Amino acid sequence: MTAIEKKSILLICTGGTITMSMDPGTGALIPFPFDQLYKQLPELKRFDYTIDYIPFEPMLDSSEVGPAEWIKMAEIVYENYNRYDGFVVLHGTDTMAYAASALSFMLEHLKKPVVFTGSQLPMSMVRTDGKENLITAIEIAAAKEYGTAVVPEVCIFFESTLYRGNRTTKKNAERFNAFGSYNYAPLATAGVHIRYNRSVIQYNREQQDLKLHRYLDTNIIVLKIFPGISEAYVRAILQTAGLRAVVLESFGAGNAPAYPWLMNAIESSSKSGIVFVNITQCNTGSVDMGRYKTSVHLLNAGVISGYDMTTEAAVTKLMFLLGHHSEPETVRSEFGRSYCGEMSLD
Repeated sequence: MTAIEKKSILLICTGGTITMSMDPGTGALIPFPFDQLYKQLPELKRFDYTIDYIPFEPMLDSSEVGPAEWIKMAEIVYENYNRYDGFVVLHGTDTMAYAASALSFMLEHLKKPVVFTGSQLPMSMVRTDGKENLITAIEIAAAKEYGTAVVPEVCIFFESTLYRGNRTTKKNAERFNAFGSYNYAPLATAGVHIRYNRSVIQYNREQQDLKLHRYLDTNIIVLKIFPGISEAYVRAILQTAGLRAVVLESFGAGNAPAYPWLMNAIESSSKSGIVFVNITQCNTGSVDMGRYKTSVHLLNAGVISGYDMTTEAAVTKLMFLLGHHSEPETVRSEFGRSYCGEMSLD
């Protein structure tokens, strides 16, 4: 392989357990210095790739990562897009699915892999899952066939499985299989071989350059319906200053109690310009509004379907759309369009 053909990967290191090591003096977890990456993980030398890194300063626990940091990640990808074959984002697990979902909307016409990964145990621990996750994520980010990326998507690799980022949610706080994609098949599985499921990978055939979207509007809330939900609670939430959209987590196939006060509150808020999106609380399945009488009321009140989207995807898609459109009707219309495989419409 010539120097020109040598594959190049950029690691974007935001923080999280995978970036931590144990201080031998105190036993506390501290970020390991990335100039010692090959010392921490000498196996990387066997790739014969150019592997560069950009660390966040300071490193962040993923519970502290939000829209400002998503913009920073997207900007790093955009600014370095022509220099690297792929990108790997090291990220804490708690909000990884939110970040991956956000970047899937922010990076339009993406034709290179952006692979999020992390770990449940720090890299310095003998039993860490971080080494295998990082090594395989790098290999996937570098994978090409006939000169084009095998997986040109924002995705998450964790514990032998590659998922579409905006179809993924964290399911386990303790086991190594921390993530699940309940309504969409894995993009790849890694065992002795990495087997790509090309039939479910999204390939962008448009001959357009990468476009970065920086604008996100966070004036949204998530309202989870539960038995005994009170009128005072709902009305207080809907009176939040500046509120523009609500992700309504409903029962089953999109149902909510047909309390007159609840329907009136939703309808009046919807008419005032607040966008309501209905998603199911269930891990698997889709909202089917109109199937039951208790969802017909929501339709009549102005609520739109979120189909089989995850909460993470619905939240970040709304932030993205609200950041680009001022008219509620435009947001409602655009929400019903699949931008990057985040929902199934049939």
